[in-house]
Amino acid sequence: MLDGLTEYGYWGLLMASFLAATILPFSSEVVFAALIAAGMDIWTSIFYATIGNTLGGATCYYLGMLGKTEWINKWFKIKPEKIDKTIEWMQGKGAIMGFFGFMPFVGDVLLVALGFMRSNVPVVMFSMTVGKFLRYLLIGFGTEEIVSWF
Repeated sequence: MLDGLTEYGYWGLLMASFLAATILPFSSEVVFAALIAAGMDIWTSIFYATIGNTLGGATCYYLGMLGKTEWINKWFKIKPEKIDKTIEWMQGKGAIMGFFGFMPFVGDVLLVALGFMRSNVPVVMFSMTVGKFLRYLLIGFGTEEIVSWF
């Protein structure tokens, strides 16, 4: 499947990056690195990968917003007061944690939790985008450096 997405160039990268940022088990790094190794423009690749990954992260955030605090109380036996206190904390300084949405496995769960906690949408989206951009920047130039060795 990954080979198929590289055939679509930047649009395939956008799709791979989107899928990788959702709760689906998928990796966009292979498509990203393959396109850079094939000679595609690194900045355009970073742009498409960041946009796709950010849209996927936003999907996780809004998926989390569908949750209800009653479910947490019922299924995990967490007291409503504790849930309310956590939500209040996340409303303030917790939204900046969207930056870590780029992390494999943990990032998706974190973004769903931020959505569930109704964290500040603009702060989450901005910090998430910055984190994802920096991730692809490092992967992109790292890949370009490794390709230059051969």
